[in-house]
This record gives sequence, structure tokens and C-alpha cells, in this order.
Amino acid sequence: KPGEQKHPKEPPSLQCMHLAVVACGDRLEETLIMLKSAVLFSSRRLCFHIFAEDSLKPEFETKLKEWPSSYTKKFESNIYPITFSVGNAQEWKKLFKPCAAQRLFLPVILKDVDSLLYVDTDVLFLRPIDDIWHLLREFNSTQLAAMAPEHEMPKIGWYSRFARHPYYGSTGLNSGVMLMNLTRIRSTRFRNSLIPGGLTWEEMLYPLYQKYKNYITWGDQDLLNIIFYFNPECLYVFPCQWNYRPDHCMYGSNCRGAEEEGVSILHGNRGVYHDDKQPTFKALYEVIRDFPFEDNLFQSLYYPLQSRFLDTVHTLCGRIPQVFLKQIEKTMKKVYENRVIVYLGANHKY
Repeated sequence: KPGEQKHPKEPPSLQCMHLAVVACGDRLEETLIMLKSAVLFSSRRLCFHIFAEDSLKPEFETKLKEWPSSYTKKFESNIYPITFSVGNAQEWKKLFKPCAAQRLFLPVILKDVDSLLYVDTDVLFLRPIDDIWHLLREFNSTQLAAMAPEHEMPKIGWYSRFARHPYYGSTGLNSGVMLMNLTRIRSTRFRNSLIPGGLTWEEMLYPLYQKYKNYITWGDQDLLNIIFYFNPECLYVFPCQWNYRPDHCMYGSNCRGAEEEGVSILHGNRGVYHDDKQPTFKALYEVIRDFPFEDNLFQSLYYPLQSRFLDTVHTLCGRIPQVFLKQIEKTMKKVYENRVIVYLGANHKY
């Protein structure tokens, strides 16, 4: 109508929550369990961006199709080959763990995606992705990515004790969970130690790697620390419960946010899902792995967790089971209440 303001349609890339992961080698099962935890609890539609070696692509396609339709309708998936747009592809592929550096190129490859949550394969969601996705709204005008600190206490932090390159803040950053506004990343010129005028994200990656490659230990995570050391105003730091790792409990509890609110995202780095060093982490992984999709969440997920945790109370991480259970219990109650409301609404007679 004349004089009426037009509201543009929401771009397709904003209509779902975008989740990216890079899987190479033996990470197929771990990745599928991570995606399962995402689908189990999230309410809004998900778009999976899976970067995988060619040999894993058919396996991902087959396994995801085996999930019940009540869950497959909650997501769409795209599987991409491993590619690096600048520099030596073999160098990038061998940097730290196989293919891990692929995550640095997501802003370049996913040109039609506005915002994205990247996670390592060894991550488990204990509450809806919707909740971390909402943190994008908290970014100020200069922030374009969010990560959690590598440690809360400098005296036990790796970067503060051993790093031979610049890193963010007093303890560095852990990049296993990284929320990104890709649009802002693509349009920003970043300060750096190479040239005074600033470089785009893609221009900066390979020269930065060449300069620091003899000093970095943790591959792409170290490069991200270097980038945000020079551009601290670009980073939103979220608290440790969004990237809870064995380090937060194996030296005594040092993540206050998890103590108060519970773990939101569990990050089982150091391979703890697959050995007996941290049985609490392993218990969570195996219970989610073994959960039958269409079964009752309390009966087949929460109660087995409680039972498994009783066997871990003798460990440093296991002595605080409420930290691991608080959010997952809250999430399951919410899922149950929503189903009851939908059921009652559908059957309500006027």
C-alpha cells in the first residue's frame, strides 16, 4: 500500500541455526553423537555443515538418514570436502589434528551464511543450541566472534606458562566452541603483526601461519589467539560453562558458572570419551550415544546418567555430579512441558 513500509523477508541463511563441524580420520561416531545431542534438545531448526574427508561422506549420509523422521525433520545437512582457499593445502591439513585448520576457512567457504556455531567433534550439547545462538544478540558493534577462555586461572593455564606467541587475555582462548558472525568477519580489516594497514580474514591467514608456524603448538587455536590478541575488541568472551572441559574439574573445580548454572556444553578433549581417565565425561558420552531416539528422556537418558555418575564419585570431576546434571535436567523438563502443552492444545475442546 502507498506509504507502507516494506519489511524484507528474512534471508534463507537466518531461518535456521547453522552448526559446523570438521570430521576426519576416526571421528565419524564422535561427530554423530555431537549432532545427536544437538537435535535431541534444540527447538529451532538446525542446518548442519559437515566438512569431511571424501571417504566419510557416504557414511554420514547413511547414518543421518537412519534417524527417526521426527528428528530428521528438525535439521538439514550439507556435507563438504576439505578445502583450503589460500596457501599450501597439505600444510593446512597437517596442522595440529587432521583437517582442524578447515575451521579457519568457514567465512570464505560459507559465503551465504550470516552466523554460525562451530564446534569440535568431541562436544556434547546439554541444553538447546537456541540458548548459545541467542548470545549473537549480545555482541556489540565491534564483536564478531565468541569463545571461552582456555583456563580461568593463569597459574595452571597452558598459554600463560608455555606459549611462545601472542595470545588473547591472561589465559588464552579455547576454540572448541566458537560462535561467529561470518558477515562481520568477511567485512572487517584486522590489525596484525604483518602490515600496518590491516588485512581481510582470508588475506591474513597464510602469512600469519608462515610467521608463527615454528612457535605454535595447538594449530588453528593458536592462530585464533594471535588474531584476537591484535584485535581484542572483536571478541565476545562467554563463560566456561559453554565450553566445559576436564581442566575445569580435574585440578579441583574452577568454573564458577558451571557450579551455579550447570554445564551447558561439554567438551571432552584429551580423548576422555574413549579412555578411563575421566569416567564422568565418558558416562555422558555413552548414555547419549546409547539413547534410543523415540524413548522417554527421563527414563532412558537422565536416570541412566544418575546411575552411571554414582560410580564416578571417587574422581575429582565425579564428586560434583550436579554440575553435569543441572542443565540437562532443566532441558528435559522443558522438552516434556512443551510436549504436554502441544498435546493438550491439540486435544482441547472448546
